[in-house]
Amino acid sequence: MRISRRKPNYHQKASYRYKTNQFIKSPQLRLIDEDGQNLGVMDTVDAVALAQERGLDLVEVSPLANPPVAKITNYSKLKYQEEKERRKEKAKQKKVEVKGIRLSLRISEHDIEIRVNQAIKFLNQDDKVKLELLLKGREQQHVNLARDIINQFIKSVDSVVPAQIEQPLNRQGGKLFVIIAKK
Repeated sequence: MRISRRKPNYHQKASYRYKTNQFIKSPQLRLIDEDGQNLGVMDTVDAVALAQERGLDLVEVSPLANPPVAKITNYSKLKYQEEKERRKEKAKQKKVEVKGIRLSLRISEHDIEIRVNQAIKFLNQDDKVKLELLLKGREQQHVNLARDIINQFIKSVDSVVPAQIEQPLNRQGGKLFVIIAKK
């Protein structure tokens, strides 16, 4: 027996499965034809027969309504339209990335200017910026200087692009970090 080592994809949304034709269990339905006209409340058996007579499927669109709403339509065409809409919505979404910029306690003014310009560019692209300042060895005694450098960096970025602190200044071991985002 072969053991599968693949991880399941939990992030993928399961598409809604419509009940069609003989799988619709409710005794009566509110029926809508392929043109969108309301045909009124009808027995399920009669509605399935009407749909098959027209060469289409009976699809339960709204099962929670009282009585449930069903539509006479081409089932594969309905699924295709929904998939098309889902792909359109996915294309419109923009994932916000967190870009990292590293600073040090002994950084020069010119290097700070370059990193400020990078941060401005990232914020203009609607990304978040994670500022990290590493303290090595004896530098760990001068946390107040590191905080001053980070605060000065944020002020110089904020003077060009309005930025807000998304996650306040934290310290983990020899590293100080803060996340900023565009207002």
